[in-house]
Amino acid sequence: MEKVCLNCGEKVIGRSDKKFCSDQCRSAYYNSQNQEETAYIRKVTNILKKNRKVLAELNPKGKAKVRYSDLTSLGFDFKYYTNVYKTKTGNEYFFCFDQGYLKIDDEYLALVVRQEFV
Repeated sequence: MEKVCLNCGEKVIGRSDKKFCSDQCRSAYYNSQNQEETAYIRKVTNILKKNRKVLAELNPKGKAKVRYSDLTSLGFDFKYYTNVYKTKTGNEYFFCFDQGYLKIDDEYLALVVRQEFV
């Protein structure tokens, strides 16, 4: 029985359990299998990077007070963050990697930088 490449359909020569005719076909096949998932992960990662960049630009000294509108005008997306830190007093800090914010009221946010070192 003649085996054919799972990617291109060419004849496979070599070991009996070989599935692809070349390394390029193997890579192309598995890349196409994961394309949808990879695209979603790339999209979310890009949003998180942009959020972090916006926070860092508005907070050069490590602490700042800004308006919500300042963040949204620069393309910040409040639905995406990497983690939440809840204090003993109940305040919730939302972080994009090391850059974070705390809701002060309906108009203002406090920007902070996490000082933990991994």
